[in-house]
Amino acid sequence: MKNQATLKATRLNLGDFNSVPIRTFWITSFAFFICFFAWFGIIPFMPDVVRDLGLTPEQKWNSVVLAVAGTIFSRLLIGKLCDKYGPRLCYTWLLILGSIPVILSGLVTSPMQFYICRLLTGFIGASFVITQVHTSLMFAPNVVGTANATSAGWGNLGGGANRLGMPLLAALVIAFGIAEADAWRYSMVIIGIICFLTGLLYYFFTKDTPSGNYSDLIARGEKIPKGKKDSVGFFEAAKDYRVWVLFMVYAACFGIELTVYGTMDDYLQNTYGLNRISAGNLVLSFALMNIFARTLGGWFGDKFGKTNGLKGRVWFLASIIVAEGLMLGLFSMATSLILGIALLIGFSLTVQMAEGATFSVVPFINKKAIGSISGIVGAGGNFGAFLTALFLRYRSAEAEKQALQANELLGEEATKVAQAAGAASAVSGGYLLIGAMIVVSGIITLIIRFSLEDEKVAKTELEQLTPELIRIED
Repeated sequence: MKNQATLKATRLNLGDFNSVPIRTFWITSFAFFICFFAWFGIIPFMPDVVRDLGLTPEQKWNSVVLAVAGTIFSRLLIGKLCDKYGPRLCYTWLLILGSIPVILSGLVTSPMQFYICRLLTGFIGASFVITQVHTSLMFAPNVVGTANATSAGWGNLGGGANRLGMPLLAALVIAFGIAEADAWRYSMVIIGIICFLTGLLYYFFTKDTPSGNYSDLIARGEKIPKGKKDSVGFFEAAKDYRVWVLFMVYAACFGIELTVYGTMDDYLQNTYGLNRISAGNLVLSFALMNIFARTLGGWFGDKFGKTNGLKGRVWFLASIIVAEGLMLGLFSMATSLILGIALLIGFSLTVQMAEGATFSVVPFINKKAIGSISGIVGAGGNFGAFLTALFLRYRSAEAEKQALQANELLGEEATKVAQAAGAASAVSGGYLLIGAMIVVSGIITLIIRFSLEDEKVAKTELEQLTPELIRIED
């Protein structure tokens, strides 16, 4: 009987729908997309939410922070649950339970209710961890980095596609006779229902491993990948310093991407005088780069792993993190729109490649605790977003306050201009400081080490796959 390793897919053949790994890849990517779409789905409607609920600017910022904070804890928890119960059941319940606060977001009538819904909706951000665990269980070492990066990148598209998709959904709702003022509410209910249905899809059409679900393996007397007798506990996995270095690294890439998603619209308007639609389209373009950029990071990670071993994966990760920090720092100092867009493209490419490269390293830290480690590292992304959002919120709020006080006698228009200039300057300085910290994080990444035994095992796995790869190519 073939073991789990020999049943894993050795290439990402996206058209092979009869293959359990490929079918799982498509469904988990779609589920991740829907989760991110629902998580950030309220963003295009924030002006409507502010109007309907009477939110102050501070309350609006608080809702953003809460949505990110909820994900930190859920990501830490979900990884361990994946190790114990399998990714199929975890994703099913996350989607079904996560649909509830999404639906309720369309029914809120007070700021406190909105806070609670945003906090609980943030839990579906844990979908990223399950996606990475599931693809890690389905694909062989020679392609696992590419598979992880591609599924995550395509899922991340949901965080940008909502800027186009949710307004279109609202327009469809209005076309059916719903009042325009209530369209955002119906849209949130609809996307919540889609989350629920996706949970059912996941339950009936995926498996935990290429040879079956955890329950099937146990019934046949086979060892599940992370069985109780052959597992590493969450706290034991957390003792490994490399896990926390990757926690920091993911905070420095995915965490920064989330923060940029939330602040770039206003920054482009305040700095370059763009209108909201133009700024929104640029941010959407930034998100759409996930179609290929994150995959590139995983692909290069796999390539460096083949030629230089596990240390090659780390070298590439460190270099792309440093490049990301430099791009963001230079972007913060750009004064012309053309140069700014060029540097923003460079930053978009490197930050998303860094995310893919991170999870080309994660599966090799400890194969007995992939779920727990993925959870910790994934939580690092949201922890980074949480800290940088608070940092930029504080800088921007203080700058706007000072601008208002200094120009309150000059009239409303002059005050608005001064306020926008103050916010732009504060965020620009914040981006520069964050860029410097990212560079430092990239340098620290080089302290990740693998033992000679780890390198030997990884090399042996690749050598064992070579005949299979030659057969496929022939």
